[in-house]
Amino acid sequence: MDLLLPGITTRRVPTERLTINVLEVENRTGGEPVVFIHGNVSSSLFWQYAMRDLPATFRPVAVDLRGFGDTDPAPVDATRGLRDFSDDVRGLLGELGLDRVHLVGWSMGGGVVLHLLREHPEIVRTATLVNPVSPYGFGGTKGVDGVHLDPPGLGSGAGSANAEFVERLSVGDRTSDAPVSPRAVLHSSYVKTPFTPEADDADRWVASMLSTRTGDDNYPGTSEVTPEWPGVLPGTRGVLNTMAPTFFRVDDLHVIEPKPPIYWIRGDSDVIVSDTSLFDLAYLGKIGAVPGWPGEELAPPQPMVSQTRHVLDRYALAGGRYEEVVITDTGHSPHLEKPKEFLATLVESITEYTD
Repeated sequence: MDLLLPGITTRRVPTERLTINVLEVENRTGGEPVVFIHGNVSSSLFWQYAMRDLPATFRPVAVDLRGFGDTDPAPVDATRGLRDFSDDVRGLLGELGLDRVHLVGWSMGGGVVLHLLREHPEIVRTATLVNPVSPYGFGGTKGVDGVHLDPPGLGSGAGSANAEFVERLSVGDRTSDAPVSPRAVLHSSYVKTPFTPEADDADRWVASMLSTRTGDDNYPGTSEVTPEWPGVLPGTRGVLNTMAPTFFRVDDLHVIEPKPPIYWIRGDSDVIVSDTSLFDLAYLGKIGAVPGWPGEELAPPQPMVSQTRHVLDRYALAGGRYEEVVITDTGHSPHLEKPKEFLATLVESITEYTD
């Protein structure tokens, strides 16, 4: 099947860092640029409906991050947090001649947007975070201010990945015969049941997931062992380690100048980025899914949504502006599950901004 919707085009753009694949809307070369950044185990293909339906006053560009989609499978240095990805996007914007852009980042892509906002606020018209990773990373912290568990990074990074899921990604499994097959994970975790995508869309999104490069340098990366429950610490290479709290932390967003408007759009039933995340080993331990949990004192679940709100509240107190929009009865992917409501919210947000 054709992975591209009618009217969506693709091209690879050489930059000084690597060659990056982008999706664009045919004959849409003018208007304010809106740059879409996908999440983990996905690609730009997930953004096609939002791109296609964006008003003609905007120029949509969706990026494949390194190791995903048709962008070069360059190795990921996790010790830089998500900066390999954000620096790649920054270089791409230069090649495309885009000076000031609306950034839209989903999940891990929200973390990439946070880095761009923190380090290059002058290029950002608005920043839209769609079910973003916590500013304190994924796993391994407690409380709204992101205090590290002991030892730092405990339970986060590549060691938290499901080995069978990684194996099925690596062999291109398109079946739904196991709960950890990519197709089953799409239906159980990326969206909220009973939402069921059309067959072509499901095939398109599974193909996007399967474009993920696997291994020590990409997904999930390397890991270390520790005697403390649950026995894993982040390594220094690969995708999941970029979001370990030891390497990714954007807790000083309030210091940036200028302070572009931030829009936070999230589904109310997200099971991935949540205060009760089914991908957080500490929460899984608490509910008995991972044996041996040592209790709330040593390994409490990470309050991911509350942490994001805490950081954005500080941003607002320092003179910035943000708005939280919750889309009801929706999971991790409001742009897939409620595309009309998501697009209306996005357009209203970025249209409200004026230079």
